[in-house]
Amino acid sequence: MPQPPRLTPEVTEIVAHNRSARSRYVILRAALGTALIALPFALIGAGVPNTLLTVLPIVPGLFVLLLLLLQVRHGRRLDVCERVLRTYPLEYRDRVDRRGSAWLLLGTVHTVKLPIRGQHGARTMRALNVSMTRRWPRGTETGAWFAGDPAFGGVLIVPGTGDMLFLQPADWERHEPERTEADPQRRERAADAGIAGLLEKEPRTIGALGG
Repeated sequence: MPQPPRLTPEVTEIVAHNRSARSRYVILRAALGTALIALPFALIGAGVPNTLLTVLPIVPGLFVLLLLLLQVRHGRRLDVCERVLRTYPLEYRDRVDRRGSAWLLLGTVHTVKLPIRGQHGARTMRALNVSMTRRWPRGTETGAWFAGDPAFGGVLIVPGTGDMLFLQPADWERHEPERTEADPQRRERAADAGIAGLLEKEPRTIGALGG
């Protein structure tokens, strides 16, 4: 049976690490998009003929910037994760079962289960990387730290790397009766943590930039 790390992650350090990683992601994507848009103007200024091929990089550059703007405008998981970590204690889960991933506008959604040894009925959760990167973090093979309430959502912290994932039930509506019938203290705690409602609903169109 895998043994949990000796030390529980320090919340302030974990949040700072992921905030820094998110900032790097935003800066690098903004630089990439800006560079792609500026490239045709630099080429034309250097004497390269103004053709369709020359200006083509503007299209992916605009896409990168618009997608980044959408993610920043609607992505609220970092602040909520900080609230969750200050509301719920961290518990070590010795299994993290990843079931698949889906590329969506707000990020890549990983489908996971966090079964507890000796218990059945682990919920299927949707997990998004707090740093906004789309990769699945390495280091979950022997377990990870979880804080939250599975019916409402929570936070998963990867030992060693400090990567943080925001989790909420994959089938939100299915667990609505449990949330509604939960005792007042449990509901109040979820509200304090910012997970009483479904967070970060996937926008249907790029028109979500304006709303």
